[in-house]
Amino acid sequence: MLAPWLLLAARPAAAPEAPAAAGPGRLALARLHYDGGGDWYANPSALANLIRAIAERTALPIERGEATVRLTDSALFDFPFLHATGHGEMRLTETEVRRLREYLLRGGFLHVDDNYGLDESFRREIARVFPDRPLTEVPHAHPIYHLVYEFPEGVPKIHEHDGKPAKGYGIFIGNRLAVYYTYSADLGNGWEDVGTYPDPPALHEQALRMGINLFTYAVTSRVTP
Repeated sequence: MLAPWLLLAARPAAAPEAPAAAGPGRLALARLHYDGGGDWYANPSALANLIRAIAERTALPIERGEATVRLTDSALFDFPFLHATGHGEMRLTETEVRRLREYLLRGGFLHVDDNYGLDESFRREIARVFPDRPLTEVPHAHPIYHLVYEFPEGVPKIHEHDGKPAKGYGIFIGNRLAVYYTYSADLGNGWEDVGTYPDPPALHEQALRMGINLFTYAVTSRVTP
């Protein structure tokens, strides 16, 4: 069977009023620019390092450039993987709520990494997107922890804030994990340049490995519920 991104690339372009499934013909990731006061731009070197690791360690033809996208941008559906982070408030408009729901239902993948302070507002906003699909802890047996690198204990703890264990929560659409939320893990800190934080290089490596698992799952899982 062809990989999902090859199947998508072979499909005819959708009419303007019906956007194609997320990421048609492209393997790219984007940082989500949201409003509300949170620093959506946190961890500035993180995605460039993650993209480099994916390109060098897998056969996935990922695009090297880092992009930033809003939920209202026409380019939203070009990206099979969205990453959001920050320390403060996230607030979505009704239009953004509808767009994010559509993006996820059409096969997109959202990774949100709480950078300490985003938890309350993200949980509130994602409940608006899927009021009938609560965040639940992702089982450690899920492929996201085993697809490329092994994480038998779940998401690794990268940066310490308050002694809480790292947790990985998700929202499933059918059998597909569509939203993955890392709490008290700080993967984004680990993706940053070594030395940015006083965390050991071994944790930087663990963070990159987990990020590779995330992206690989996002672009190889089925694109429709």
